[in-house]
Amino acid sequence: MLSFDSQGLIPVVIQDEGSGQVLMAASMNAEALRLTRATGYIHLFSRSRNKLWRKGEESGHVQEVRAIFVNCEENSLLLQVVQHGPGACHTGHRGCYYRRLLDDGSYQEIEKPVFNPEQVYQHIPTPLAEQHTLDAAQLTEQHTLNTAQLAEAHRPATIPTPTQAATTTPVTAPEPLSEQDQQELESKMRKLFSAYIYLRDHDLSAESNTSRLLQETSIEYLAGRLGDELQELADVQTGAHVHTGRRDDTILEASQVGYWLMLLGAVHNIKYDEVQPHQAILSGYAMPAGQTLEETEECLNLLLSPDRAAVVQGLTMGFTTIGRTCAAASVSPLEPAEYDMAQMRRKGLV
Repeated sequence: MLSFDSQGLIPVVIQDEGSGQVLMAASMNAEALRLTRATGYIHLFSRSRNKLWRKGEESGHVQEVRAIFVNCEENSLLLQVVQHGPGACHTGHRGCYYRRLLDDGSYQEIEKPVFNPEQVYQHIPTPLAEQHTLDAAQLTEQHTLNTAQLAEAHRPATIPTPTQAATTTPVTAPEPLSEQDQQELESKMRKLFSAYIYLRDHDLSAESNTSRLLQETSIEYLAGRLGDELQELADVQTGAHVHTGRRDDTILEASQVGYWLMLLGAVHNIKYDEVQPHQAILSGYAMPAGQTLEETEECLNLLLSPDRAAVVQGLTMGFTTIGRTCAAASVSPLEPAEYDMAQMRRKGLV
């Protein structure tokens, strides 16, 4: 039986099936492994971004799985793949191990780049696609943007505007959740929020990446990550971002939006009842729609404000978006909450 570490991760080495070249090393959680096996393409878990991602989702350089091997202690994996596209490394090299460590501690480059990363990743504000070795301090420095820069950097160009939405099949509001389901949603959201407060107030960085984020990461970084997830949630609705399908991907990305919203609430020292996330989600669930560019910018700007009331308003807007998107995708708002609860149970936090 596979052995995942205390953060629910297992290290993986990815090797070119034909040449035997080691292309990269990364981490998977149970869901990334499930998606990898279900789709036949590499999915990973980014420690720095604290989220699932599909290898090549930005560059198009996907990796098709041919075989999966387990080591003797069942605590790491070797995956043999067919590398589509010229390379696997965000630096432009075929693989990530393109330098040799010399006796004097210096590096010798033994491979030349095979593609221009500036052209491949020109639509990305920073090369986030394959960053899995940066520490929290580096990430904070890289993503510290002022309000205007953040709104521009995370402008979600594919989020349906009201005009765009009018050209698609009309979506009717779903049946309201039963009283029991509404109470269950509130219970789950309160438990999740309490878990994040606990991770904020108790430094468990050695065991929990979330605790590390709450201890070390800036509000600007958290808001930037929220901007990324809002865009991906919108892209799922348009078909521009696909893991397995609209329904499952909506659950996954909505849970990610909720995750970053709760981290922002915890860092801002906002009380649960100031926002009442379950009520915001239910309010959004009654009006299925995407989030416009202006609403996304407003949400991010509010969350960067030093004014407490503005932050509460921004959090409310974010949770409302979860409800609206769930309704548009015919997903119960309980499902993203349950997805997060399952992760917390596995880690023994709820």
